[in-house]
Amino acid sequence: MKVKNYSLLVFFLLSISFQATAFQASNDSTKKYKVVLDAGHGGKDWGTRGAKLKEKDVVLPVTLKVGEYLKKFTDNIEVIYTRTKDVYSHPKVRAIQANEAEADLFVSIHANAMPKGNEGVYGTETFVMGTKNEGLNFEVAKRENSVILLEENYEEIYQGFDPNSPEVDIMFEIQQEAYQENSILLASNIELQFKTRAGRKSRGVKQSSLWVLWNTAMPSVLVEIGYLTNPKEEKELSSATTQDYIASAIFRAIRDYFEYLDQTQN
Repeated sequence: MKVKNYSLLVFFLLSISFQATAFQASNDSTKKYKVVLDAGHGGKDWGTRGAKLKEKDVVLPVTLKVGEYLKKFTDNIEVIYTRTKDVYSHPKVRAIQANEAEADLFVSIHANAMPKGNEGVYGTETFVMGTKNEGLNFEVAKRENSVILLEENYEEIYQGFDPNSPEVDIMFEIQQEAYQENSILLASNIELQFKTRAGRKSRGVKQSSLWVLWNTAMPSVLVEIGYLTNPKEEKELSSATTQDYIASAIFRAIRDYFEYLDQTQN
């Protein structure tokens, strides 16, 4: 799924009632929320890379800055990081951490890449859990899920999950269906902020079978902040100013998401 008109989507989603699920806000105006911020990859897992930058090194400062903004400018959101330095932990640990914290949102931040010969592709994308594993969406799923293969006993750890197999679609769909509506709302907010406030090219909201989203029991998104294989965008992503714009866009989307929950439930 690729959402082209974010304003219409957000208006539509805001006009319908949310499902009665555990992650919804209560009638208490002092409702406190927990957000898990996941800087993708780390340690022995570099993620993708450009001519100079490694994904793990680009996404960490952006993730930390999102958390700083949430702590500074909100008083009802607790921030939980999956990592604050260059260390490795496999996706299952990150999902367990979010689930055990009973988090209200899981936001995983990554950088994208294209095969050689496609260096002109650039822009942001935000993924929600889904089964539309077609074309480039499936390539993103395979790449982001491939970290699983770093584990010697990955078949046992991940219960036979094969990150290269499209047959996982059915169990993905069942697991995340309850959170899909809210995940799309947040993802749409993020891409709208990127486009209108951060000056980034938005490539849209998309669906793909990403393990770390499937195994989190809450609304979850995976944000691709740009393409390291595009020389211009790689240079921009190395800039602290660009990183700050991107982080502030994600922060505003999260803040507005929870403000909407409060307004609709009170």
